Amino acid sequence: MNYWLLFVTFIAVNLDFFFILLCLVNKYPLRDVIIGYMIGVALLVTSSFAAGKVLALFFPEWLLGFLGILPIYMALHDNDEDPNQQSATRSPILIVLITYLAVCSGCNLSIFLPILTGISLNHFGLALSFILTLTILVVILIKEIGKLSPVARFMDKYSELLMKIIYIGVGIYVFFDSGLIRHLAQWGGLV
Repeated sequence: MNYWLLFVTFIAVNLDFFFILLCLVNKYPLRDVIIGYMIGVALLVTSSFAAGKVLALFFPEWLLGFLGILPIYMALHDNDEDPNQQSATRSPILIVLITYLAVCSGCNLSIFLPILTGISLNHFGLALSFILTLTILVVILIKEIGKLSPVARFMDKYSELLMKIIYIGVGIYVFFDSGLIRHLAQWGGLV
């Protein structure tokens, strides 16, 4: 299991949510934000692992590389989601969870799926523990980063472009990592 790949993937698929987290950690108790975020991450990563295992039973790994289209599509498709349009009657944990699922479901499922497909259940438990630890650390770090005024100016100016670049990069990575590009090149007689 490649912890570096898990780390980079976690950062990449959650980068857009990190900007939303800046708002959430300033509005709600830190504990509630951590709990809501952890529940969302656990749900999506576990769903990716389970879906990957089912798909791997029926399809070769290179074919799953087509899932790389999803993050690229998301980068090119404008979503004008406003995570602050939440009901005041919901608990902060539920608000964070719903916001996370609404913003990050597609990218988490499509990107973690091919990465987690090839690992065993035991390794998945370690991977999930690692990712949940990252989740806690990220929320605490973002709380501290959010206190810096240059961060707010940078987010306003570049966050959307940066998110799109990362999604496209992750989609391309999935194409290559799954063996899809190599398989298509062999199929087309290019290799």
